[in-house]
Amino acid sequence: MITKSQIRLKRVFDILLALVLIPIIILPLIVFLIIAALETRLSGLFKQARVGQHGKTFKIYKIRTLKKGKHELGQLDTYAAPFGKFLRRYKLDELPQLFNVLFGDMSFVGPRPDIVGFADELQGEDRIILNIKPGVTGPATLKYKDEEALLALQDDPENYNRTIIWADKVEINKKYVKNWSFYLDLKYILQSIF
Repeated sequence: MITKSQIRLKRVFDILLALVLIPIIILPLIVFLIIAALETRLSGLFKQARVGQHGKTFKIYKIRTLKKGKHELGQLDTYAAPFGKFLRRYKLDELPQLFNVLFGDMSFVGPRPDIVGFADELQGEDRIILNIKPGVTGPATLKYKDEEALLALQDDPENYNRTIIWADKVEINKKYVKNWSFYLDLKYILQSIF
């Protein structure tokens, strides 16, 4: 199980890496935000409440990729603007999460932060997932990197997500928390890049 000193080490690493990366991505990020705003006719910066460490909610930041309207699970790519599809394909819409990491809401590696109604409802041993900050990437994120495509194949994407994908993610994330190592975090970061 991850210890308090390991959580502190993880936080120091997150701050240092965020401070290195933010100056590199800031200009492309500004350009992406402007294009997203022009394409979607909404603010280029998307904010949404997500469940974080210890079950507390925070605002996650992303580049807006979807046009205005009601969006159904498993059909999100059909609502994406053309440039938004490009950003989603290469996960570039998640660049603003470097600020979530810097501000202490997220870590580079951990369980993905879900909307209210998932992680905040965990019971018993499953709640160990909430001991750490949610991550930009992680083992469950990598396994389900094509989650939208998988959900699009289902007759009932909402039910499939709750009963199959979410249950599997919980098990993967529990294993991550129980077996955390700095080496594993580096491995997941590299796998996410390449």
